[in-house]
Amino acid sequence: MKYQRQAKILELVEKYDIETQDDLLEKLKEEGFQATQATVSRDIREMNLTKVSVPGARQKYAVEKNNRYETLDSYKKVLSTGIISVDAAENLIVIKTISGVAMAVAAALDHMAIDGLMGCIAGDDTIFLAVKDKNLTMSIKAQIEKM
Repeated sequence: MKYQRQAKILELVEKYDIETQDDLLEKLKEEGFQATQATVSRDIREMNLTKVSVPGARQKYAVEKNNRYETLDSYKKVLSTGIISVDAAENLIVIKTISGVAMAVAAALDHMAIDGLMGCIAGDDTIFLAVKDKNLTMSIKAQIEKM
């Protein structure tokens, strides 16, 4: 449950301007995750989330961009715990995930900067990936499975 919650936190901080732990806790509850303020605080620390400035003299939580290793490690955790299966056909890859985690897995894949991967479309538990060239499909599938 911890990795699913952290995957959802990644998704939420990418999608919304989350200014406080209380805001994050409220968004998590809206998404069906029960957590305490102490748990959210611990998740923020473990995930190396930082506060960045946004217009209006406000700040929001964001994934720390200057610590690439830690960020990639967080994304790999999301991928390894969220993905159920990976299938390929022509220049498409279809990933099945744990229910409610597809958007977080897609966001992690987008941030992994995989050569030849053009983009992801995510639902609740399914992701469609568009591959630039069908000759790259099996290589990208293997990279994802390896993560």
